[in-house]
Parts: sequence; structure tokens; C-alpha cells
Amino acid sequence: MPTDCIPFRATNYFSNFICDYLDEKPELKELYNRFPTIKNFKAQIEEKQSSELASELQREVLVDVLRKQYSNIETSELTQDNIHSLASKNTFTITTGHQLNLFTGPLYFLFKIISTINLTKELKQAYPDYNFVPVYWMASEDHDFEEINYFNFKGKKIQWNSQQKGAVGHFKTNGLEEVYQVVSAEFGSGQFADQLKAWFKEAYLNHNNLADATRYLANELFGKYGLVILDADDSDLKRLFIPHMEKELLGQTAFEHVSKTNKTLEELGLKIQVNPRDINLFYIGDGLRERIVFNDDKFSVLETDISWNKEELLKHLQEFPERFSPNVIMRPLYQEVILPNLCYIGGGGEIIYWLQLKSNFEAQGVTFPVLLLRNSALIKTKKQAEKLKKLEISDQDLFLDRNTFINKKVRKISNIDIDFSDQIKHLEEQFEDLHQLAKFTDKSFLGAVKAQEVKQIKGLKHLEKRLLNAQKRKLKDQIERCTDLQEQLFPNQSLQERNTNFSELYLQYGDDLITELMKSLQPLIGDFVMLTMS
Repeated sequence: MPTDCIPFRATNYFSNFICDYLDEKPELKELYNRFPTIKNFKAQIEEKQSSELASELQREVLVDVLRKQYSNIETSELTQDNIHSLASKNTFTITTGHQLNLFTGPLYFLFKIISTINLTKELKQAYPDYNFVPVYWMASEDHDFEEINYFNFKGKKIQWNSQQKGAVGHFKTNGLEEVYQVVSAEFGSGQFADQLKAWFKEAYLNHNNLADATRYLANELFGKYGLVILDADDSDLKRLFIPHMEKELLGQTAFEHVSKTNKTLEELGLKIQVNPRDINLFYIGDGLRERIVFNDDKFSVLETDISWNKEELLKHLQEFPERFSPNVIMRPLYQEVILPNLCYIGGGGEIIYWLQLKSNFEAQGVTFPVLLLRNSALIKTKKQAEKLKKLEISDQDLFLDRNTFINKKVRKISNIDIDFSDQIKHLEEQFEDLHQLAKFTDKSFLGAVKAQEVKQIKGLKHLEKRLLNAQKRKLKDQIERCTDLQEQLFPNQSLQERNTNFSELYLQYGDDLITELMKSLQPLIGDFVMLTMS
């Protein structure tokens, strides 16, 4: 698969904040522990290995939980070996997390997991005395159902409607029979279409809840590569997190430290991703996930009649830790407490909010992981690549906004010169002589000369714009071929990976899609990747 790369900053689709991080700007260095390079992982391993958080007991609990979660699922030998190896102090995880999007959601779900798997391979080559396990952390405790209840397929939105409330991992898969009928019609027939339909049916019609359905699907796609899928909505795992939840409930630790970091970021002119609450924990149950708040010497759960005094709350936490759920601020801390983790791999928005959290990790005595921006890629078919070459559209051109893209193309293919830059420069030089002359007379004449200069340059720019529009009309057919191609690769004028579902490409390439992505996506490359599938 031919590959090319473009700097993330040059795409104009990534924030200055994340690009500054990739450039290792000095003002951001206090926000992270170590930058993601192979060399830096040695110190990260040593720090994590010396931490009490990688204790034998915690590893035993983690392995026991994973074995239970995999008890009813066909597991590859490599995944089984990875789970078993987590009991060893020489084994560490590389983790990515993602919501339980219907049928994986946007294409970058694959990129996240492939980045994670491939990094474990690179680390094993560099540090053969250690083992590295790729982990997909299912965001089963999220409650933003509207963000995950659909996927896009060839411009259509395939959606699951449900009135269920609470943590989405608990959601029953009722109502997905109707979605399956839509999926079957859209996918059509053929070997690859039949495989997609079989995956959807088995995942969503033969599993009782969304967490189990997502685990099945992710395991089908990546189990043979040794991926370990973890649902941390578990009482035994949360029991390990009790001391940190106590500290958050009683000391409002995250609010204090993250707020200070946010203030620093604002002073640097950087846009913050998340704001901490006074208490960054939810309370969950059947159909319930609501914030815990503290008012008038009482802890209570919003929108309910549930409340405790301090002693009652701590007793309840010890008895039922599974009912306490970390929010976006505390979830990363929970992850690093229960996993022997070295690195978190996420998208730009995720990495930014992780960069807000280091001070809270320090306050809680937890090692902060290496943060790695996941691979991003644009996948072109061989036919699309040939068309781009014929139309003389570069990879960089594709990332332009639609209007700029059209204007650049019109100027390039027009048989007349639409660029009036030379005329404007010549006019400015003529007026420079008049400005010199005006210095020898009164100020009113100098003002008149300047006004005339502005008027004539404005007139030239207006004529240039009219000429450009006239050429757009004349070259309409050629321009439409260009914009149609850009729209195919940037649906709704957004990145393909944020819109397109993997099923569109799987229909064309089958298992070769993931095989080729595994070969092409290098997690530490630090650039946006352009891939051509043959």
C-alpha cells in the first residue's frame, strides 16, 4: 500500500494546542511526563515498575476480571497469552479508549486500536526483556447515548433509537433488530457484505447489552492480533480505586489541581478541553448515572433522593464501589491505577484533556503515562489516486477548504492569468512615487493620494474576483469533477476518519483492509498518513 505523509499542522484539521505538543514546545513540557519516543519508554517502564500500583495483588485482580469477561467469548491464543502475562511484573500495557459506538462508529476506531497494537510490537523489539499488551478500554460507563447510537454509511445515517438511560454499557440491545434489517439492505450481497451482516447480527442480536456486543465485535476484528478488551465497570476493579475515590470525595483534589492547570493554559492562550467539577464522580445504577454533589454538609446524587453524611458515604463506597463512576477527569486516573500502563493513545481532543491532568496524578501519587496522538490517515482507492493524478490535485490540495480548493484549481487550469498580483504591485509602486511627491505639499493632498490608492487597488481586486467567477462558470464541468473527488475523500467537508464507517471500505477490501492498515500505520511517525489501497 503506497503511503505518503503530511505534517499534522499543515492539514489545518488539528488544533494549535495539539500541534504545539507534537512540536514539543517548551511551555507545554510541565504538562506531561515523557514525550513518546522509543528511548523515553525505558524510564517510563522503570518508574511504573517501581510503583506500588503495579503490585502483585492488583495484577491478580486484573487478570481474574479479564478471564471472567472473556469466559463466554472465543479468544485467540495470543489474547489468552497476553491476559496471562499481565500477572508478571515484566508485563505492561499500552492502552486506548473509545466509546461504544454502534458498529464501531467512525473509521478512527480502527486507527486507535491499530496504533496501540503496533506500538506494543515496536516496544517488544526495543525492549525484548519485557512484554507489552495492547488494551482497548471500553467506555461502558459513558451516558452520552446520542453520540454513539449511529454510524454513517455512504452518506446515510443508520441510527438506533432507544429511551434507555444511564451508563450505555448496561443498555439492552432491544430495538436493534430493526437496525439490522436496514443494515442488511444497505450492505447488499456478496462475501464481504455477508461477513459484515454476520458480525452485526451476532454482536447486537445475540448479546444482551451494548458492552458485551462491543466486546464481541472488537474481538472479531482484532482478537487475532492479541488485543485485550477491558470493561472497567467492575466491582473488583473499582475496589482497587477506593482510596483515590475517597480522596476525591473528601478533598475535592481534582478540582483544586486541574483548575490551576487550566488557568496556566488560559494564560498561554490555549483552549482547554474539560473543566473539573467540585466532585468528579457519578453514581450509577439501573438507568441512572448522575453527579455526586456536596451541599449543606451532605453528599447527594442529583435528580434523585439519594443522600449520605460523610460516614454513610464512606461506608457505602466500601460496600458498593461499583456504584461509583469516574467522570472524564477521573477516568484516566482510574485507568492508570488498575493497569500496569505505560502509554495512552488517543485523538487530539483526548490528548489535550489528558495534558490538563498531570498535577492531579501527582497529588494522587499515580504515575502519569506517556501520551501519544493516534495515527490519522486518509484512505484512497487506486482509482481515486489515478483521478487525483490526472486532475493534478496534490495531497495538500485535498485539505483545503472548499472555496480555497476551487479558487486554486480555477487559477491552475484557466487558460488566462487570473492573478492580478503583478498589476497591484505595479500600482503600489506608482503610488509610492506620488507619496514622495505629496510629502512636499500639505497633508490634505497626502490623504487624497492614499484614498485614490486604496480605491484603485480595491477596484483591481474586484475585477480579479469577477474574472475568477467568470472562469468558474466557464470551467464548471472540470471543477465539479474535482470537488466531487474531494467530497468522496472528505465527506461533508470533514476528515474521512471522523465520518466514514469501516464497513464502506470493508465491502471493497474485506480482511485486507485491516491487514494493510496494520502494515502501514506507524504509531510514532508523528504525521498524517495518506494511504492508497490497491
